[in-house]
This record gives sequence, C-alpha cells and structure tokens, in this order.
Amino acid sequence: MKKIKTALISVFHKDGLDALLAKLNAEGVAFLSTGGTQAFIESLGYPCAKVEDLTTYPSILGGRVKTLHPKIFGGILGRRELEGDRQQMAQYEIPEIDLVIVDLYPFEQTVASGASPVDIIEKIDIGGISLIRAAAKNFNDVVIIPSKDDYQPLLDIINAQGAATTLEQRRHFATRAFATSSHYDTAIHAWFAS
Repeated sequence: MKKIKTALISVFHKDGLDALLAKLNAEGVAFLSTGGTQAFIESLGYPCAKVEDLTTYPSILGGRVKTLHPKIFGGILGRRELEGDRQQMAQYEIPEIDLVIVDLYPFEQTVASGASPVDIIEKIDIGGISLIRAAAKNFNDVVIIPSKDDYQPLLDIINAQGAATTLEQRRHFATRAFATSSHYDTAIHAWFAS
C-alpha cells in the first residue's frame, strides 16, 4: 500500500472532478495545479499550490509549457526505494508527487468540429501526455488518472480504503494510461497521415 499525500491535477474536463477533490481533501491530500484547474480547485474552497511557485517559472509560450520541469517530473519519476533518487530529490528540493490526475486536450473533437489546422495543432497535448507516461512508468510509487472516466474508480478505491492504493491498483491505472496515450497518438497520426 502506498499513501497518497500530494496530487498534481491538470485537467481540461473538470466535470465530475468535484466529488473526487472533496474526498482527497478530506483525506488530507495536498493539491498542486496549474491555471484553470487551480482556479477551479480554489473555487471549491480547497487550498492549492501553484506549479509555477514550485518551478519558479510561469506558464509560457501561450500555455504550451506549464508542467514540463524537473521539479514536476522528478517528483513523479523519483523512485522512493532508491537512496540515490531520494538524495537527489532532497538536494534539488523536489517534492514527491503520489497522484497525477490529467486529461488531455480534446484533439479528436477538435478535428471533428472542422477546426483549422492551426487550432488542431494547438490541441496536441504535450505536457499532459508526458505527465501520463511518467506517472504510468513509475506506477510502483504513483497513481495515474489519465481521463475523467477514471475519476469514479479512484473515488471508489479511496472510499473503500482511504487515500492509499495497492500495487495492483496502480498497475491497473497505468495500463489504462498507456491505452489512453496510445489511442491519442493514433488519432494524431491519423490526422497527420490524412
């Protein structure tokens, strides 16, 4: 069992997130977020640290770069059982991130809407897909929630056993995460190929 102490939350779709946030907050989980998601979390009355305060960088390049930073990815990819990783995390003041909740920009819906190529390109998620892959890779320590379809399954787990997950549960979410990223990249490839 691994306890969830800190959650990074950066989502496009916020519907259905409030019940999960309420339970995580009640369990004492600290929130870390960006932009609109951070404002949404705070609008519900929960404290939320800003990613940019941790990284000391603002969201730049029109929002193209927000979470792509060693303090974020180190916090996700750091192997808790390795002394060397723990020492480096301490040295560079990298916090452990135990839960990543992300959903990706709506690429397929944007294509289906008949949007311009410029608008479609901007819906190719970079930070989100990177967060999903990093958290899924480190499922030994981190829970990845790769889409809004997984909000309820995580809520069910937390309702049943508190803010902690088993290795098997984390591996299940990682499997879902790689299915999500594979589907997403397949859709992008199909658009480029057409």
